[in-house]
Amino acid sequence: MSDTSLQQTLPSRRTRLLAPPLLALPAVLFLVVFFVLPLIDNGMRSVIANDGGFTLSRYASLLTDGFYLWIIAQTVLLSAGVTIISIIIGYPVAYFLVRKAGRFSGLIIFLLIAPLLTSIIMRTFGWQVLFARRGLVNNLLVDQLGILSAPLRLTNSPEIAIAALVHVLVPFMVLSIATVLQGIDTRLEESAKILGANRLRTFFEVTLPLSLDGIGTGAILVFMIANGSFVTLVLLGGGMQTLPLMIYQQFNTTRDFGMASAMSMILLVIAVFCLFLQLRLVRRKGA
Repeated sequence: MSDTSLQQTLPSRRTRLLAPPLLALPAVLFLVVFFVLPLIDNGMRSVIANDGGFTLSRYASLLTDGFYLWIIAQTVLLSAGVTIISIIIGYPVAYFLVRKAGRFSGLIIFLLIAPLLTSIIMRTFGWQVLFARRGLVNNLLVDQLGILSAPLRLTNSPEIAIAALVHVLVPFMVLSIATVLQGIDTRLEESAKILGANRLRTFFEVTLPLSLDGIGTGAILVFMIANGSFVTLVLLGGGMQTLPLMIYQQFNTTRDFGMASAMSMILLVIAVFCLFLQLRLVRRKGA
């Protein structure tokens, strides 16, 4: 190889080696500036006392005080309840979408995604319009049908808040499960039927076990989003206390930024634990 061709080859090799890091540099800088540094600042704020010293008293209060433990438990229970209801509703929809919808699958996907294009505030106010004391449901029951003599108090309750969260998060569950169901070879189900299994046994022993990865992924997504939900609980929760609402109160009412930072770090730990479960799920699937 001549010196000229060698000089032309070396820069091209350097360019190929440097191209991927340079392309990723804007994304890395964005994550560092708007994600990593705020997290570090938030973590430091949570362990700095009012006098400038180091303290873990805020975490001790959050993890030992019965009031804060109940709020953490209520946050987890709310997220778990929304996740379970989303699985119960989402799995049949995903199964129908993949196996039975046929040419209507595009329409079903559109109906699933369309609510996600609307602001969560508008969807939450929509629930208030439906179930307010003089909303559509009460007007129908009282004025139109005459079933009730007085309107029901349907809004500002945990049940309506959970229903609104499920309405928002079910599409994530459906799409996660449907993606896995599409990858299941239908010949496995046909083989089970040939060997004598009925439809119910085929579903529980073949289809459901093979779709557990989709259920797990959807459950983690729904749990994490519900765990950090704020607007829906403020407008419909009826006084329900969760960590996001407590963080908001600490920032805007009591102005205790250190305690708010500690609460947000606890919320972050819960989210990281969910990501850890998802990573374990992916590794198990790859194995």
